[in-house]
Amino acid sequence: MSEENVGSVNAPAEQKRKVSDRTIAISCLAFFFGMVGIAFAAVPLYAMFCQVTGYGGTTQRVEQMSDTILDKKITVRFDANTSGGLPWKFEPVQRDVTMNIGETTLIKYEAKNIADSPTAGRAAFNVTPQAAGAYFNKVECFCFTDTVLKPGEDLEMPVVFFVDPDIVNSPELKGVNTITLSYTFFPIAMPAPLAANTDAKKENASGQL
Repeated sequence: MSEENVGSVNAPAEQKRKVSDRTIAISCLAFFFGMVGIAFAAVPLYAMFCQVTGYGGTTQRVEQMSDTILDKKITVRFDANTSGGLPWKFEPVQRDVTMNIGETTLIKYEAKNIADSPTAGRAAFNVTPQAAGAYFNKVECFCFTDTVLKPGEDLEMPVVFFVDPDIVNSPELKGVNTITLSYTFFPIAMPAPLAANTDAKKENASGQL
């Protein structure tokens, strides 16, 4: 067989191999981006799952107050933390409150930026005991809201909540008279317009030296 004939025979095989390699590469890329998409989607889906079930001490978000108030007291303690080097002073205005189960209560947290430049944070939260998260209902809160504080600025952040009366029917929470609501502020990137203004001010200040 001539070299020309051999080349013509091998050409289809070579084309098939290239097509196969291209198909594998495309499949791998599709799988990679699919997994990335699933990873990002998992965050809101997990958050939704926790809010519905109270899993991991996640509280419930409601639009209306309780219409039932029991003649039984419960104490809620408040905890505050910052993470990731966020230069804020963050604490509850009051350390605890005792109220009737089902009674709607307003408390406040305070945050102050002790840095010499604007900083931004976002708060996450949980409740302990974790099983109590399914019965801890927040009507108003500052969780998962991006907050920007100027240098030295302080801010009061209200939380309106009640403890669902059904908590008294929970076997695993029988005898529990105290719940702890804990918030942790994490640093986030400054919003683009504010970050740009801050950089411009720094450049102007350095140019005047």
